[in-house]
Amino acid sequence: MDKNFQTIAPKLFLEEGFSCSESIVKSAYKLGLVPRELVNVATSFCGGMGSGCLCGAVAGSQIVLGYLHGKYQDNTARSLAKEFYQRFTKIHKVTCCKVLTRNFKEFHSPERKKHCSNMVYDCAKILDEMLAEIKINA
Repeated sequence: MDKNFQTIAPKLFLEEGFSCSESIVKSAYKLGLVPRELVNVATSFCGGMGSGCLCGAVAGSQIVLGYLHGKYQDNTARSLAKEFYQRFTKIHKVTCCKVLTRNFKEFHSPERKKHCSNMVYDCAKILDEMLAEIKINA
């Protein structure tokens, strides 16, 4: 059985038809961290929320962090969001979907899908690392 975001999210994205944002949130559901209904929330965040501005995998990750650490939890979601952003931009420089995918003209091309799977994997890896660190420091 898959036990982390890194093994679940890319498979959902590449093999099961979930979008980038949905793949991250569905992974959190499969790991028992969020309710299934939260996947519906993630649907509107893929492809930069229709405008191309924010990478959907980043948005999905922020949804998970907000759910787990938002106002009615320990209220650390904002600092975790900033930390997540810093880790992602250390790898990819930006979080803008348009910039991350600028070399791919066709939205649904296999090449773009493969490229975006890297964003999904990197977001999944960052989530795995951050959630492990939080657990260790708790």
